[in-house]
Amino acid sequence: MAGNFPLPELFKGRYFCSLMNFEPKDVFRKLEFDKILDLLEKEALTPLAAEELNHIFPQTDFAAIDLALRETREFKLALEKNDRFPLESFPDIRPDLKMLEIDGYTLQAESFQGILRILFIMRDIFKFFAAGPKKDIYPKLYDITRPLSYDEGLIKAITAVFDEKGDIRPDASPELMRIRREMQHKIRELDGRFRQIIQEYRSKGWLSDAPESFRNGRRVLSVPSEHKRKIRGIIHDESDTGRTAFIEPEAVIEINNDLFDLEHEEKREIFRILRDLSETIRPYGSQIRSYVEALVRFDVIQAKARLALALRAGMPILKEKPVISIRKGYHPLLYLKNKPLGRKTVPFDLRLHPENHILILSGPNAGGKSVAMKSVGLLQLMVQSGLLVPVHELSEFGIFKQIFADIGDQQSLDDDLSTYSSRLQNARVFLEKANPQTLVLIDEMGSGTDPKPGGSIAEAILRQLHRKGVYAVITTHYSNLKVFAFRNPGILNGNMYFDKDTLSPTYELKVGRPGSSYAFEIAEKSGLPRDIIGYARNRTGSETAVDDILIELQREKQELEEKLQSVTEKEQSLERLIKTYDALHHDLEVKRKQLKLNQKEHELRVSANTSREIDKLIRQLKEEKNLERAQEISAKLRQERSEKARQVDEVNAEVIHLEEKVVPSASGRPLAVGDFVRLRAGGATGRIEEIKGQKASIAMGGIRVTAHLRDLLPAAEPIQQTAHVTATDIQKAAVFDAKIDLRGMSKDEAMQVLEKFVDNALLSNASSLRILHGKGDGVLRKVVRQKLREYGGNIANIYHPEQEGGGEGVTIVELA
Repeated sequence: MAGNFPLPELFKGRYFCSLMNFEPKDVFRKLEFDKILDLLEKEALTPLAAEELNHIFPQTDFAAIDLALRETREFKLALEKNDRFPLESFPDIRPDLKMLEIDGYTLQAESFQGILRILFIMRDIFKFFAAGPKKDIYPKLYDITRPLSYDEGLIKAITAVFDEKGDIRPDASPELMRIRREMQHKIRELDGRFRQIIQEYRSKGWLSDAPESFRNGRRVLSVPSEHKRKIRGIIHDESDTGRTAFIEPEAVIEINNDLFDLEHEEKREIFRILRDLSETIRPYGSQIRSYVEALVRFDVIQAKARLALALRAGMPILKEKPVISIRKGYHPLLYLKNKPLGRKTVPFDLRLHPENHILILSGPNAGGKSVAMKSVGLLQLMVQSGLLVPVHELSEFGIFKQIFADIGDQQSLDDDLSTYSSRLQNARVFLEKANPQTLVLIDEMGSGTDPKPGGSIAEAILRQLHRKGVYAVITTHYSNLKVFAFRNPGILNGNMYFDKDTLSPTYELKVGRPGSSYAFEIAEKSGLPRDIIGYARNRTGSETAVDDILIELQREKQELEEKLQSVTEKEQSLERLIKTYDALHHDLEVKRKQLKLNQKEHELRVSANTSREIDKLIRQLKEEKNLERAQEISAKLRQERSEKARQVDEVNAEVIHLEEKVVPSASGRPLAVGDFVRLRAGGATGRIEEIKGQKASIAMGGIRVTAHLRDLLPAAEPIQQTAHVTATDIQKAAVFDAKIDLRGMSKDEAMQVLEKFVDNALLSNASSLRILHGKGDGVLRKVVRQKLREYGGNIANIYHPEQEGGGEGVTIVELA
């Protein structure tokens, strides 16, 4: 397909890294992508960009598509914020740069004016990115200028020769200044001499009413023919009638000759100046060419951004694998057509993925089936061409390697093909070349021949496309295709909703149920006689019944699937609740055992204190010679202490067992030298330096601790914090800005940026934050609320300011 286009020089090698394949070759025209290119071309500021836009071609390289979409989104954001990007129309100076490559070639003055305009625009663009945080707001646009260098000396060299009007400056060189001073002196001398001559000859009546003129670049007198012999000088010309002669008086011939010589000197000096300036500019030819390429690229991007504004288009989520998930999508051209007329364009939703990758779309004629099908193809072409599309920002588009389309009448007199023959030929090509990375679009599948064999052949083709795993949107009226979709997983039925009461289309796409043609209802509304309609109903009774039964079965199937989905979600929710309950119960049991252990240890300590008092009593009894009583008390005391120690060991073993369930060893192996561990009591973390028997020596900070292996639990390596990090955090806190603008970001980008922003706010001890997210569809507002909930107790209050302060487009956060 690419071979059909002559590519512009700037275009080669940048966008055509990997192109899509199309069957047949007129898919652009069938899907009206050529009209999108025409609209883009009108938005271009320069013919160079218009030429490149006219040759935009869908790609299959994920990185290239993603970059093109992000560049366009950033320029669209600049337009929405009235953040004027300094791009203006500029001339095509490539031929001049080509000639400048020739040694000794001298550019004309007009060429330098074109180069100077390019330099001025690039200077303003460099200044644009140097002002404030523009590099961060528009990073992809800034990347275009990042590899370029800028030399103010080029502008100074050219403006030293040319003034604001583009004329050679009088002081472009000392020699030129001298020549022009002498020319001014001669012109004044000539004026004075001419006034004297005119006064003298006018008093004698020898001059015409208009006494002077210019001929052959010389100042001359206008003299009636009857007086031309009376004035000495050179006759340069005569009037057409021969009644007037134009004479250069003898008295000014020498002055005119001097002026003529000075004019030639001026031209030679100007040529020398331009030659020197050409030599100055020549080494920068490749740099200036890079400027031209960058400006053309910016022009292409701004044209795409302006079209996106007109379409209310945005950047969808791009996926590397084929997928179509359109939310609130519009046909771009239909939207532009309806907009000035005040008509509503009905959006549609559609999701095709590996599990359900084919949609069979049915419904009445003029109900919007073909428009919906074309919309899918056109939006896919636009996305893979780097164009923003009129869909919700949460829509997803994967990358297809091929798009096949069988749309409209393809009868060919040249190839001696009927409409149906050409369709069969397309089907053969589709089946030969299609694969899971192919999007197939077929309008009125199976039409053009006898319905029964046509429907059977269409079903066989659909069956094979399904087996190949292609993605497809197919419109049809055939009941057997609807039944095939109902019976085979991976194929969805869909319809364009039709209002039975008013018998008028609503243009709403409904996925999940087949549609009816409503032929009899529409025939009744059109005024066709009832007996004719009755006869037709009798003739097609069974076929109509099949359609009705299929619609009812599909409705019941959809209801069952929805109920099954609801039950599955509830089961998953219940499973999560059970896991949460088990975890909480286990945690509670550990804490209960730890509490019991603490109580037993306390009792053991109390017992130890009591034993000291009893030992004192025993000594007294021994002194009093009451040995029997002393032995009895001592035995009872030993028994109580032994029992409490046993209870402590039992409870401690239970706690250890429960904790090991929660924190098992990372690899199931015994603890070894070098492992990081924490003490069960206190939770201090350290590294094992030595193990002897059942005891380990652990380094904790600057001290060494010896503990029993059973009192240790595996732990992760602690995070090392250095003075440098602390200093960095303090520095960040000093310059923390409590405001952030999330507008124009995708959901994922906003989540990441907001998380970093709030983390920095907490580290900086900020008291309140201002988050600007815009109103729009409320997606970013929900993202902000969702992310802030994760910070729990760190957030004291969240609210929107008054309307004059931004209303629902701004969220104020007060930190605890």
